[in-house]
Order: sequence, then structure tokens, then C-alpha cells
Amino acid sequence: MMKKVMKSLMAAVVAAGLFGEARADSIVMDGSTTVGPIAKAFAEYYMQRNPGVNVTVGESGSGNGVRSLINGTAAIGTMSRFMRDTEFKASVEGGVMPVAHVVALDGLPILVHPSNPVGDLTLDQVRDIYTGRITNWRQLGGPNLAIIAISRDTNSGTYETFSELVMRKQPIASGVEYVGSNGAVRQRVQTTPAAIGYAGLGFVDATVKALKINGVAAAAETVRTGAYAIARPLYMFTNGYPELGSHLYRFMTLHLTEDGYHMINEIGFIPLTNY
Repeated sequence: MMKKVMKSLMAAVVAAGLFGEARADSIVMDGSTTVGPIAKAFAEYYMQRNPGVNVTVGESGSGNGVRSLINGTAAIGTMSRFMRDTEFKASVEGGVMPVAHVVALDGLPILVHPSNPVGDLTLDQVRDIYTGRITNWRQLGGPNLAIIAISRDTNSGTYETFSELVMRKQPIASGVEYVGSNGAVRQRVQTTPAAIGYAGLGFVDATVKALKINGVAAAAETVRTGAYAIARPLYMFTNGYPELGSHLYRFMTLHLTEDGYHMINEIGFIPLTNY
């Protein structure tokens, strides 16, 4: 099986010439709702400085970002998790050589309504909420309210990060609500005093409260140093490495520039650079 995959990979490399790109004047992106704010900020910035180039951004989930890259409908697949082995295999067999570009780092804050007096949970307590072992905020020192747990949909890279780092593969309880975006998680939590949810760091604002986890707040420094327990890289995948000097190459290196640093920082994610 591995020999077949490697042969397919070599065929993809030869076919793509190591340089995968769609039309020179068009860049299509699809995938993660977490990476979406970065993708949209970069798209607006790039089009302002290159009037002849059209950059479009879709936010259909990390899993769909892979599919769009494989079927050729997107030059960039945005993902808030790394590509699975099965997805890589499907890409290679479909003639696509996935190249991962880490564009930022992200923490995954656990969010509650601002009126909730609970300010700190352990990873075990969060897991117990989502497995249904803890069902009332009173069990955690909060009000006598039944907990309403909100989760991202299972196609989401954010969901997979939460499943791996918090749930540790334990099943989520049947009563947990699923929503289709980070913004929807925030909206549900900000309007529901008994709710708890999780979203990317860039989605935290004054309408929700981010809990400390194991005594550590989700912030740029704690994510960068690894002190915050729920963190991950954010990716953009291309088919092969972009041709040097092309629009796709210039777009895919924006995160390394000073302007890219400021955009990522202002959105609330953590840049790889330090200007």
C-alpha cells in the first residue's frame, strides 16, 4: 500500500512540477471558519494592492478545505488542524501534493456568559461537562443552572482539536448542541447565561468570558510558550509549493511580513514573526 501511495505521490510531483496554482489572476480559498478571519483580512489586503487579482474566501470547515484542494476548486485549503493520513492519501491519489503552511498559532478558550461567576476550570472538569458527568453549574461553584454545552460540528478542525486535547477521545454526551462556526458558538454563549462553548482565540470579545484552564488564561504568551493546555497551529495547504514570485506565492508568504504580523495580531491570533 505504501509503495502505491509513494508512486502516486511521485506522479503528483511530476504532474504539478512542484508548483501548484490556479489561474494567475485568481486565488480561491476554502475551509476553516477559524482561519477565516485571517484569510479574509489577507484577501482584502492583497486585492487592494493588486487590483487585477481576485481572492475569494469560503468557510465551509477544515474537512471541506481538503476536499476543495483535492477537487481543484480551491488553490488554498484553510485548516485549523493538520491533514489526516486518510486525507493525505486521498490527495496524493487524486494528483494533489499537499504542502502545509503554518500561518499563525491559536489557543482554544473555553467560553461562558459574562455573568457566570465561575472563572477557572480544570481540563478534567471541562471533559466531565461534555461527557455529561457534570450537569449543573452549582457543582462547579456557580449558580443553580443546568449547563448548556455547545460544540463545533464534527467536520470542524476546532472540534477535532477539542476532541484530542480535552476529550481525549471520550464521547461527547448526546445532549450537547452542535453549531456550524466559531461565531455561532460565541453568539450562543453570549445570549445564554448557562452556556459553555469553545472557539478560536480570535473570537473572544467583551460579550463572552474566557475561563482559565488549570489556572492559566488563554493569551498570546501562554499559547506561544505552551503554558496554555489547549492550543494548535493554523494552516493553509497548497497543491505543491507555489511558484516563486507568483501571486499565490506572494499571498502565501503574507503571514511572514510586517503587515501580515499586524493583521494576525489585530484579529486576535498569534503571529509566527515578531516585528
